[in-house]
Amino acid sequence: MAIAMAERPKSQLVSSTGLSARTSEHDDGLETFTKVRPRLFGIAYRMLGSAAEAEDIVQDVWLRWQAIDRSVVETPPAFLATTTTRMCINFAQSARSRRETYVGTWLPEPVDTSNDPALGAERGEALRLAILLLLEKLSPTERAAYVLREAFDYSYRQIADILQMEEANTRQLVSRARKHIADERRAPSSLEEQRRLLEAFIDAAQKGDMAALEGLFSEDVISYSDGGGVVRTAARAPVSGRERVAKFIAAFASHFWTGMTLKWIETNGQASALLSRDGVPVALAAIDTSEQGIHQIMWIMRPSKLAAIFN
Repeated sequence: MAIAMAERPKSQLVSSTGLSARTSEHDDGLETFTKVRPRLFGIAYRMLGSAAEAEDIVQDVWLRWQAIDRSVVETPPAFLATTTTRMCINFAQSARSRRETYVGTWLPEPVDTSNDPALGAERGEALRLAILLLLEKLSPTERAAYVLREAFDYSYRQIADILQMEEANTRQLVSRARKHIADERRAPSSLEEQRRLLEAFIDAAQKGDMAALEGLFSEDVISYSDGGGVVRTAARAPVSGRERVAKFIAAFASHFWTGMTLKWIETNGQASALLSRDGVPVALAAIDTSEQGIHQIMWIMRPSKLAAIFN
């Protein structure tokens, strides 16, 4: 469901969040916007899976915030969150078509969460790369309802107002999204266990130790590589299965790790390994884990997805 903000009459646009002559006509709205900006970025990033696209959305929201008559906006945070969500829904339609023609496997763009593990939200779970990858399979409206509810704890009534639908429908959207996540993702292990398994995985990968790798993997482990068509060493298709993934990783151990510098960082609320050569980021290695071990490996290698954060 696409919701076109630009064509809506101003009276309708503002009334969706309530009206009141509260904001001074001389106020440029910067202080109000700055306070809520982390939440706006958090919503947009979870909706789009791209920090660069989320920044563009937030910038567009700022321009619209400056252009409207702010004196009639009763609840600025609600108005700004509504505008951000609706713009993301519109943008997601075109983003989905672009990802269908993406060269190789598309993975979400990682974000540094060392200072804000939840990235402006009440809960950080919907920030994990594995969750963002699953959310790509939802419709934009389903994704919006899930993000607002699960990450930011919006009430169903608030979500209904933002999405312009009945409250019962928003409950159905969230329920379907939750079921989709539950059906396709195992219960994750603790952050401490995830970090331990990642460290063990990197050590075994550097050594090309197939036995150690297989011992860390679940039976149906999948390795994804995102090079965006510009990194020749990135696998174009996912590699799956314990033995096949172990062979795949061991096969490039002798040359891939040569001259590589390893730095432990936090992205998307969990430990990741940033791999650099001659001071230039080469890859980000992240994993998703459960009681069965490592069941997803994500190699983010596209330079633009690394440079935006780590350069």
